[in-house]
Amino acid sequence: MAEFESNPPLTPREDNAKSNVIIAYIFMLLGIFTGVFWLIGAVWAMIKATEASGTRFEDHYANIISTFWWGIFWGVVGVLLAIFLIGYLVLVAIWLWSIFRMVKGLGRALSNQSFRFAL
Repeated sequence: MAEFESNPPLTPREDNAKSNVIIAYIFMLLGIFTGVFWLIGAVWAMIKATEASGTRFEDHYANIISTFWWGIFWGVVGVLLAIFLIGYLVLVAIWLWSIFRMVKGLGRALSNQSFRFAL
């Protein structure tokens, strides 16, 4: 049987960090389909990341920011490789990977958990 992690109540600072990370995740998820919100969500996370320093939500901001930059990198690679058709596979893979990271992060944030968890 799995042990359940007990989370202490949120401090006002943590509650603020949680609210901002949820906003960023929602923007990023909308951006998967619209494009512009992807950038807005990443910029929001970059601006608000310092406010979350030292909270259990700090690594959520790192997740959003790294997903954004890796998404940009692999998106450019995919577009360049689209000439050889393999690029379309790269674009689909990065799209699915990004959705997974955002949904996982949003779920963990809503549960007051950090993005990464100990195994």
